[in-house]
Amino acid sequence: MNGKIYLDNCVTTPTAPEVVEAMQPYFNSQFWFPGTFISTGEATNAALAGFRKTVADSLHASPEEIHFTSGGTLANNIAIKGILGAHSNQGRHLIVSVVDYPDLLTNAAYFENQGFSVTYLEPDSEGFVSAAKLQSALRPDTILFMTTIVNHVVGTIQPIAEYKEVLAKAGHKVFFHADAGQAYGKLPLDADALGVDTLSVSAHKIHGPQGVGALYVRQGTKLAPLIHGVNRFDPLQNGGISIALLAGFAKAVELTFADLDATVRHLRGLSDYLLERLEASIPDIELNGPRGEQRACHNINVSIAYIEGEAITMMLDQYGITVATGSACASQGLKPNYVLMAMGKNHIQSHGSIKFTLSRYTTREDIDFTVAKLAEIAAALRARSPLYQTKTDLEK
Repeated sequence: MNGKIYLDNCVTTPTAPEVVEAMQPYFNSQFWFPGTFISTGEATNAALAGFRKTVADSLHASPEEIHFTSGGTLANNIAIKGILGAHSNQGRHLIVSVVDYPDLLTNAAYFENQGFSVTYLEPDSEGFVSAAKLQSALRPDTILFMTTIVNHVVGTIQPIAEYKEVLAKAGHKVFFHADAGQAYGKLPLDADALGVDTLSVSAHKIHGPQGVGALYVRQGTKLAPLIHGVNRFDPLQNGGISIALLAGFAKAVELTFADLDATVRHLRGLSDYLLERLEASIPDIELNGPRGEQRACHNINVSIAYIEGEAITMMLDQYGITVATGSACASQGLKPNYVLMAMGKNHIQSHGSIKFTLSRYTTREDIDFTVAKLAEIAAALRARSPLYQTKTDLEK
């Protein structure tokens, strides 16, 4: 097997060649900032309008509702801090779940330290956070509910339509923010139909460039400013943004959404095949999260009993295979993954977890090679594991 096999597309994806080509002119001959009355500035204005419409169309939104940012994390911060800053006089209670993306949880902790009240919802054993729990958590002073549409660790697709119904019956306005980083390009998203007030996406999760994202803001939603400075591109992110990155973002969106159904079918077929091969090749393996259509099409997370995920990832790396153990955003320090622990997994299951996230460049040959090497590694590590030896002795 030549080259590297990259199966950590949850954290970032390889930039598509077409994206690199689309960006190139804006690094040299068309580097101009937007402006009026002069040809260079007006040309950039026209290009920006096209980029914004491309992203808007992918979310069934209007171009005026799309705000470019320097990434998904900044988009989340602009939305959350903007909503709470502009509307804190209407309430000081917010709701999030304990399995949400770190952007949301760290913002919740920040506002808790600022005197806000936060309710943290618990998931079930597959990572779902029920609408009934959201209903029970609502209070007269609830101002914001935020969620991660696709869980970044186990791929669980949260019941967004049910959340919308609960919030619509709340009796007062509860703002609704969604992180769509792992959902964008992996399932259809209609921002208006979802009922969200704000929604964040990131280019580098769909084979676009790193360092650029977008925030959907429903028309009429007021946000307090997070960043202050000159308004060159957008009033929500003042200052400059790379035109080249925006061009690459738009091209990645064009490629991904040209036939989204085909993209999803391809990824679903690959992930189903991967899970089938894993379960056939490695004993004592357990799928984390739901099976089937309630799981994002690109995510397979398993726990391999009796061995450490960190050891597996390092040994796979020696074969040029990149995977993740648990969450790439929360695995530093070799701590048990917080999402898996909240789902009721124990420390052993969490430490033995491996996450495979696939892209349109993943092949069945990549999967076959990876599973074959993983089976060898698992057998070798288990041969050294006292826990596994005890288990086999008991079975004799």
